Amino acid sequence: MYKKVFFLIIIVLVALGCAKRGHITGGEKDEFPPQVLKTSPKNFTTNFNSQEVTILFDEYVKLKDVNKQLIISPPMKNRPEITPFSASKYIQIRFRDTLQPNTTYSLNFGQSIEDNNEGNKLQGFRFVFSTGSYIDSLSVTGYVKDALDKNTEDFVSVMLYEINEQFNDSIIYKENPRYITNTLDSISFALENLKEGKYFLIALKDNNNNNRFDPKQDKIAFYSEPISVPTDENFKLEMFKENPDFRPIRAFETSKNKLIFAHEGKAENTKIELRNANELLETVITKVQDKDSLNVWYKPIEADSLGLKVFNDTIIKDFVIKLKEKKIDTLSLSMKSSKRLSFRENVTYISSTPLVSFDKSKFELMTKDSLTVDFETKYDEWNQKFELIFEKEEKQKYILTMYPNAVTDFFGKANDTIKTDFSTAGFSDYGNLKITLQNTKEFPVIVQLTDDKGKVLAEHYSEEDNIIEFFYLNPAMYNLRIVYDSNRNKVWDTGNYLQKIQPEKVIYFP
Repeated sequence: MYKKVFFLIIIVLVALGCAKRGHITGGEKDEFPPQVLKTSPKNFTTNFNSQEVTILFDEYVKLKDVNKQLIISPPMKNRPEITPFSASKYIQIRFRDTLQPNTTYSLNFGQSIEDNNEGNKLQGFRFVFSTGSYIDSLSVTGYVKDALDKNTEDFVSVMLYEINEQFNDSIIYKENPRYITNTLDSISFALENLKEGKYFLIALKDNNNNNRFDPKQDKIAFYSEPISVPTDENFKLEMFKENPDFRPIRAFETSKNKLIFAHEGKAENTKIELRNANELLETVITKVQDKDSLNVWYKPIEADSLGLKVFNDTIIKDFVIKLKEKKIDTLSLSMKSSKRLSFRENVTYISSTPLVSFDKSKFELMTKDSLTVDFETKYDEWNQKFELIFEKEEKQKYILTMYPNAVTDFFGKANDTIKTDFSTAGFSDYGNLKITLQNTKEFPVIVQLTDDKGKVLAEHYSEEDNIIEFFYLNPAMYNLRIVYDSNRNKVWDTGNYLQKIQPEKVIYFP
């Protein structure tokens, strides 16, 4: 009897449980980062003599991008081993270097520690210890910005080199800094737990993560004067990419009338001689677009090889180029301006071979009403580009005809008939912008309108005028920047670390 009653009660309870539908929930979402419960040895320990550190947390944590995020100051030759790789309630650090005596070390984990389930990050946890009897407590703060671009890259290393008997300008290429930190995903920095002294302050976008300056890869910023610690100054560092020194790399044949000369650095002042044995050949030198290379054009010649000599300041380099059976480049013209011509651009063509003459009588520019339009031609040999310059009317259609022999190239080849039409819009389709400069520190200045990627869409060079006007701008969002052209060469100039040249100053309208 009792067994039957007990069985009946179980059936009723099960039935009641099945009658109510629901979902198992885990409670409220965890929005809190993990917390450190304990470290062994204790954080901020002095007279540290261990090879291991254990950090215990209140929940399971995992490490994310720890090799990128963890900043150890002073840097160690061999990075410590950090385990485990899977989720755990502890992190263990094993040092693989002999620690320096009487030195304060800081291990900043950045944003690499997060809880296992929700991914809540423990921001900027630092484990600090000293192998001496006290913890260094001084600091240096500041911020990093790009010298030219509006936006600054993240994860920039900021370094202090101690100025002592061993210090020299080349140390940043060969040695680790005394102290290091990282901006992570901001532009500000704080170098902490420093000892009193004089230091050299730099910042690097350290692309190969070796704590050394590699000019071919890295951007750099440097403070022009040594800094003394302690200091209350908030330091500003402006990052730039150096222009590499000119260096010849190689030369090779690409067609029966052209060689390519590849190089590093700027080549505008480079002189090139091409010889067939002792005979000096006539050449035209032009730029290979978007590459650090030059075209060396010469008239076809029957030879097994040619000698190329390159002169640039103190550099002289000889190349011997073996010639093979190649095709000859032919003349062609490609229009680079738009069919709907804006009032700020000219009709522009790029030539496949260098041009040497223009016969204006064989150009014809007319409106849709068959009215002749007067024009001028302008040729840029370096870029193999020529332009037609004329006064444009609004809402007008134009027809350009280049009759045979309108242009002739270096090889005596001329064009066939080329006919192109293009048109203009109304003045009201564009906008005008008037800018008043205030508190201009010096002239000349370059006033530029750019897109978000930094491409210059319009610019004006002012040697004294504070009123700048841009007419017929395409409707768009623009960035406005001012370049102080200190050396008056009408372009922005980057800096140079060894020559202690800072980049020319750039200001953005906010």
